[in-house]
Amino acid sequence: MSKTWSNMTAADLGREIGAGRINPVELTEVFLEKIAVHEVSTRIYARVTPARARGEAMAAAARAKSGQRHGLLDGVPVSWKDLFDSAGTATEAGSALLRNRTPTQDAAVLKTATREGLVCLGKTHMSELAFSGLGLNPVTATSPCVNDPKAVAGGSSSGAATSVAFGLAPAAIGSDTGGSVRIPAAWNDLVGLKTTSGRLPLTGVVPLCERFDTIGPLARSVEDCGLLLAALEGRKPADLTGASLSGSRLAVLETVALDDLRDRPAKGFDDALTRLGRAGAQISRIAAPEIIEAMQLAGILFTAEAYGIWATTIEAAPEKMFPRILERFRSGATIAAADYVAGWRRLETIRANWADLTAGFDAVLLPTSPILPPDAHRLMTDNAYYVTENLLALRNTRIGNLMGGCVLTLPTAQPSCGISIMAGPGQEERLLRLGTAAERALA
Repeated sequence: MSKTWSNMTAADLGREIGAGRINPVELTEVFLEKIAVHEVSTRIYARVTPARARGEAMAAAARAKSGQRHGLLDGVPVSWKDLFDSAGTATEAGSALLRNRTPTQDAAVLKTATREGLVCLGKTHMSELAFSGLGLNPVTATSPCVNDPKAVAGGSSSGAATSVAFGLAPAAIGSDTGGSVRIPAAWNDLVGLKTTSGRLPLTGVVPLCERFDTIGPLARSVEDCGLLLAALEGRKPADLTGASLSGSRLAVLETVALDDLRDRPAKGFDDALTRLGRAGAQISRIAAPEIIEAMQLAGILFTAEAYGIWATTIEAAPEKMFPRILERFRSGATIAAADYVAGWRRLETIRANWADLTAGFDAVLLPTSPILPPDAHRLMTDNAYYVTENLLALRNTRIGNLMGGCVLTLPTAQPSCGISIMAGPGQEERLLRLGTAAERALA
């Protein structure tokens, strides 16, 4: 039985624990053993926390035995992106600038998840300081894509996604500032949830751009993502029973999001639209010219805040950084404060216009990424290729961050090609219900 545990959803593992057919201690040992021997685990896990995991699993087993489980995921192991503070374990955010940085307290969401019974397996590799959607990190490690060992996994939550995709964790917690949950989820055929900014506390999370930073789960199912969100908040999960696409109104965003689609992402998206339509969704197409202006503002808003947060640390030892990431941070150095303030004021107006435009729809659809996972070696050796793929990787996902909503990415029939479902701020529960129905239609 244990041979199949690494391919089960977190929810199914939780149900087996509740039924007394899986012991959380045995479950944790299966994952720790697999991490110890797997050929790519050192490119996925930055640090494993076996002592913590075993202690938490023992406590979960005792609760299960006494009928005092905290929830469905009590006793289920998960991995954590290496920007969530964990007491006594280094948290380095994929950067030599933070080497041996060891916090004394857990991040707020890790504290809550631990109270809810989740078992912490360890910390996963990521793009340096979370400032890339590719997942290429020559400073620490570059995680491989599950569908192509020569390709990058997507970032910045690269190890988070691959820990699940390679069966080294049932689920993972990552962060998303411009697509960092959704890109690696899509490129590794997982479900990823970008939550609304401010929904989950960022206390104890190494920042990139705090006004855009969000926390989100990566998992094998929409149900898992809903349960993980609840565990991160310490509340009851969304009720997904009876979810249906019948009569739902979905809009395909044509502005920007459909430009320069490569063949396989285009095929995956078109196939997904057909399946959603067959399941009862009413699909329309919309144009939103203001998205173009919002994308132009992104260069000001993201880089100015990122450099403002990290300038002192970076300039104390710039030689420790991957030059391409260093260059991206430094691009924020010349942005005037007046332009940054004006940019945010304009973006708030665009967000209001977007809310009016999409008010009659249950969600907006777009391809998660217009490209497939790029080749890791070529990214390091071909400058033009790096520039092109880097710009396209996060282009579509960034729309969700700029518009301030919540977004799910689901796998399509094409490997490494996801479809994103965007909803408004704070609408995660409705989005999860839509996603559950869409997941069935796309299966």
